[in-house]
Amino acid sequence: MQSNVHEQTALAAASKAAARRHFTRDGMFTYDRHTVDSTGVFLVSQLERLDPTLHEPLVDVTWTRDIDIRTDVSAADEVSSFTLSNFGHGASGVGGSNINWITSEGNALAGPDVDIGKTALPLRLWGSEVKFTVPELVKSQKLGMPIDMQKVKAMNLARNMQIDQIVYIGDPSIPNFYGLFNQPGASVANVAAGVGGSTFNLKTPDETLRDVNELLTATWANSGWAVMPNRLMLPPAQYGLLSSRTISSAGNISILKYLLDNNIVAQSGGKLEILPSKWLIGAGVGGTQGQLGTVDRMCAYRKDYDRVRFPLTETQRTPVEYRSLFQITTYWCRIGQIEAVYLPTISYRDSI
Repeated sequence: MQSNVHEQTALAAASKAAARRHFTRDGMFTYDRHTVDSTGVFLVSQLERLDPTLHEPLVDVTWTRDIDIRTDVSAADEVSSFTLSNFGHGASGVGGSNINWITSEGNALAGPDVDIGKTALPLRLWGSEVKFTVPELVKSQKLGMPIDMQKVKAMNLARNMQIDQIVYIGDPSIPNFYGLFNQPGASVANVAAGVGGSTFNLKTPDETLRDVNELLTATWANSGWAVMPNRLMLPPAQYGLLSSRTISSAGNISILKYLLDNNIVAQSGGKLEILPSKWLIGAGVGGTQGQLGTVDRMCAYRKDYDRVRFPLTETQRTPVEYRSLFQITTYWCRIGQIEAVYLPTISYRDSI
């Protein structure tokens, strides 16, 4: 009988030891995985003022600013295509002229020739599955932070970030998948060295203006002097440099303002926009994409739906599927590739 009493006492002591709570010795709260989880539940003290605002990740995308969207594609399409026509016209040869002069007795007249070529690019399926449990949804709704809305926002953010990459540099893991800043066949030139060196931070304002105008003129010439570019894209560091440096010690205007007022597009009555893009960092030949201090690139192009565009369909979703405690739906769309209809209207310059 006494042995049983000792056994019960030992079991009670062991149970009490197992239930003992442990505290930190620095007076701070202890948190477990149920205190902070994906539903946004936090342990809040009575004297703590929690801001209920949902602060999203610090991310910015600019693809909607720099490209026109081709909206005539649909979810049923697997390929987007366009045609480019080449025209030719024979000369009559009268007097050796290249003008189509004719005579009243002539019966062999020259006429136009048309050659139409088609370019086809794949429209790839993109998808993301959004799922959460019913208990997560109930808890988050009680907190005023619906988990379903948060996950849809996260999905949309991921989609926009991925489209941002596709628009500017494509997907290097897929063959022949290029973006606006690395089109094969587009003109690429290195910057001539100035008094101090080849990069913008070593050049004088006049040398910088010369480099910009040379790129704009080269792009104009590549189009047969038919179309002037209206966009000049720079890496953020160079954009900030031009915005902060002045053209003289008097400090009257920045180099950026000087470029905007004196480039060949502005002088011909047009308007040139100079904008920054992080995707130009290390984008030059021999550089490492996104790595500071490598070969940077600037890009001149004509932002025009008829010159360059991007096929994209609207996002659709499947009906909600109820699987045990989970609610699941899939968002999907089709994403194409940059269509450089008139490739000569895009040019690059490296080592800036």
